[in-house]
Amino acid sequence: MTKPQPLIAGNWKMNGLGASLGEARAIAAGLGATSARVALCPPAVLIHRMSEALKDSAVLVGGQDNHWDDTGAFTGDTSAAMLADAGAGMVILGHSERRAGYRETDDIVARKTLATLRAGLEPIVCVGETLEQRKAGEALAVVTGQVRGSLPADLAGKAFSVAYEPVWAIGTGLTPTTPEIEEVHRAIRATLVEMFGEAGKGVAILYGGSVKPSNAAEILHADEVGGALVGGASLKAEDFLGIIRAV
Repeated sequence: MTKPQPLIAGNWKMNGLGASLGEARAIAAGLGATSARVALCPPAVLIHRMSEALKDSAVLVGGQDNHWDDTGAFTGDTSAAMLADAGAGMVILGHSERRAGYRETDDIVARKTLATLRAGLEPIVCVGETLEQRKAGEALAVVTGQVRGSLPADLAGKAFSVAYEPVWAIGTGLTPTTPEIEEVHRAIRATLVEMFGEAGKGVAILYGGSVKPSNAAEILHADEVGGALVGGASLKAEDFLGIIRAV
């Protein structure tokens, strides 16, 4: 099994207006040669415009969440089919901000993942422990439990990624040590192989949590790190390109 191709995905969260597409274009223009796949996941209202702006580039476009049903009376929600129709090719699921703020369980994340598969989207499924869980020595148990609970068996043979984001490192400027990152990523890899056999070795495991140009090289070259899920630094072309170049 060959090493999975790195993925650098930018999560714009609830940031960006039409004028922000200039940053997306600048990222595409400055990309150059890279061994990584590159994606931007803007708010849903920008997906169509961004996919049009980047249609002749190598930058992929993704969503940040989708409902588990394909249609229905779910005011304010967006289905995976709608994201695909707007031009998305992948979607972030189970981000800690969704798990904490919207009480999304592993089961909900798994149901949403099934919806992405029905729509032909590639899921990026997020897992990660809180600071309290890490201090209690529960990080590995929590993260591997989330992997088992959030990834449906239907993913076998499909393209997907897992993103490890320690909750306490998101947007705080704090970053785990390289050995801490490697320990969790190795545990995720072992769980993926347990669940999916040899194919589990080909799944990219991304790291997310205060990734920036200054620490990207060390993180991206750590054992079993197959890319990054980038938050704030993906909003500025110069910063995001600096991370991509560190692959």
